[in-house]
Amino acid sequence: MVVPNLDAIVKAYDIRGTVPDQLDVTLAHALGVAFAAFSKARMIIVAHDMRPSGPDLVAAFQNGLTEQGVDVINLGLASTDMLYFASGKLDAPGAMFTASHNPAQYNGIKCCLSGARSIGIDNGLREIKLIAEEFLAGRGLVAVKTPGEVTKKNMLAEFVDHVVGFIDVEATKKLRVVADTANGMGGLVAPAVFDRLKKFEVEIMYGELDGTFPNHPADPIQPANQRDLQARVVAGKFDVGLAFDGDADRVFLVDETGKSLSGSTTTALLASVFLRENPNATILYNLICSRIVPETIAALSGKPIRTKNGHSYMKQVMAQTGAIFAGEHSGHYYFADNYRADSGLIATMVVLGEMCRTGKTLSELREPFEKYANSGEINMQVADMQNVIDRVTKKYAGFPQDHLDGLTVDCGSWWFNVRPSNTEPLLRLNLEAATREECDEHVAELLMLITA
Repeated sequence: MVVPNLDAIVKAYDIRGTVPDQLDVTLAHALGVAFAAFSKARMIIVAHDMRPSGPDLVAAFQNGLTEQGVDVINLGLASTDMLYFASGKLDAPGAMFTASHNPAQYNGIKCCLSGARSIGIDNGLREIKLIAEEFLAGRGLVAVKTPGEVTKKNMLAEFVDHVVGFIDVEATKKLRVVADTANGMGGLVAPAVFDRLKKFEVEIMYGELDGTFPNHPADPIQPANQRDLQARVVAGKFDVGLAFDGDADRVFLVDETGKSLSGSTTTALLASVFLRENPNATILYNLICSRIVPETIAALSGKPIRTKNGHSYMKQVMAQTGAIFAGEHSGHYYFADNYRADSGLIATMVVLGEMCRTGKTLSELREPFEKYANSGEINMQVADMQNVIDRVTKKYAGFPQDHLDGLTVDCGSWWFNVRPSNTEPLLRLNLEAATREECDEHVAELLMLITA
């Protein structure tokens, strides 16, 4: 038989592709066999988001696991951070079927080892891909005599207990919160968490689980996808708005004026909270975060460490350095006390706790962390990404550069990063400068060069 092209769907830190042309039940079955062989686990946890293709893909993946003698704990519908929690709590590997913020035709798998330890292309995904290819070519593993068993388990209540543990419930004050869950898994987990926090008045927008995303894409880093939430915050006089992505492991905050906080601003804010409680601690930030993040960490006597983008890299470096917290500009926030895994809901708890502690509005809390002007993430489709990066590298050869992830250039009062997406066929540009005028000027300059 012709072996499908797994290179197209095995990314830097997850598996992702369109269904059924790139990812189907045959491939899901082979990946189940491969994950069983790679992990050598006796038990694996499986869950899925609200995408229509999820149940069939999970069933095929589970068959691959049980054929290799692996017992399966099936959580059913879950957010990605709930899957990570279960992996940590039960000390077993996990596989979350989700394509996060991607459109409805996509699905994928985020894998982790026991204790929610990350798996990326350099520490597992490449091996899983090779085992799956061998199996599909008929040269791989055969089913064992005694198959594993599948057990369904609901861990929502335990997950809620864990999340609520990050806020001092007794110290909470009345806040009005509106959450746009974008028909994603936030519609399951956010109401369950806020039901335990009685002093908060909460409204959920687009809370129905619907993997066709009938209201807007579940990609909150795009400003257009926050507009409904921003309008509702202002019209309803809410204290804070929350924008979750499809699998609810990311969150973006909107203040009471309807203005969104960047992932960098939220990272700096969260870092300030953790450093108050943990002086001299190590905190990680990814390389497209604002300069305010390392400046904030250093000013509070913490140790800032810059990393590549992506959850698998971030979690590995957290383990190596003993970091207590890590943040990404994309809205992923990682916590040592959450098995080093990311959680939008835990980030929400910490910010709401800080609002209650200080009595400040979110617009007041954010103000110290917005010293610079930034472009936001600009995504472009280009024919030859490496050619473009080479052209940009040559143009700015007179400035300090590094290639930790794509190309980063430090031009003194401004800097930029241009890199290929790990999840989509896009080239991403992030730029920051001392002033809005300087930022806009250099964005125009880069866009002309990139699209030439």
